Amino acid sequence: MRNGRTQLFGLSSRKRKPRKTGLTQVLDKGLSVAEIESMLEVAADYIDVVKFGWATSMIVQNFEAKVDALRRHKIDVCCGGSLFELAVVKKQLPDYVTFLKDNGFEHVEVSDGVIDLPRSEKLRYIERLARHFTVFSEVGRKDRTNVVAPAKWVKDIKEELAAGAWKVICEGRESGTVGIYQGTGEVKAGLIQEIEAQIDPGRVIFEAPQKHQQVWLVKHFGCNVNLGNIPPADVISVETIRQGLRADTMLLLHAPNSTGSTARRRTEGARPSRHH
Repeated sequence: MRNGRTQLFGLSSRKRKPRKTGLTQVLDKGLSVAEIESMLEVAADYIDVVKFGWATSMIVQNFEAKVDALRRHKIDVCCGGSLFELAVVKKQLPDYVTFLKDNGFEHVEVSDGVIDLPRSEKLRYIERLARHFTVFSEVGRKDRTNVVAPAKWVKDIKEELAAGAWKVICEGRESGTVGIYQGTGEVKAGLIQEIEAQIDPGRVIFEAPQKHQQVWLVKHFGCNVNLGNIPPADVISVETIRQGLRADTMLLLHAPNSTGSTARRRTEGARPSRHH
């Protein structure tokens, strides 16, 4: 019956798992195992990565159980970039790498949203870690008073991809009010257009915790845009936005002569991951 439902309205343009584009990265801020299981019951097919926000993996009491539950459903796990930054500040990066390997992590996030990390040093960290992990690097600052020019966004993304990052995350935080967004949550459309003019959007993950941001990005790039910092309760909502199963994107993706196919082509052709 499920196959009949999914084929009913011709939704085949949405990529299936394992995906290289169209990733949905969910932010876990401290879910219980029961909450994880409930999310997976209804949405496992639509989740590609679960990120344990900030350094929550250091203090939650159900860490191993959550990791096991997610891996049983073939969902990748990753610690937040804040844990990398903490390891750098405390000069304990080798210990952090050991922690990741001991717990079977295949992904690592490299960021400098809080610490002041020389550009060349960050690129060296990406290059070193890419030898052992699939690297998500992050660009943009968490402080909304620190405005980064579009040209620097583009330069940083290009450099981090060249250093070995599989995907580069564009900062938005869980609030959706910094980085690629105004303080009001409005998308910085000019910045996004500057990025897509020079970089394959399939190599970028756009943090998009708010519904109107998710809608804007799907309308702009198509259903296979990579979205990050998705709240667990919103996974099904995001997938309906991607597949044109709610009013926000229905006509874009399903109406005769819709522009959805043009947008979809923008997120094609991403380089395969070492682990995907």
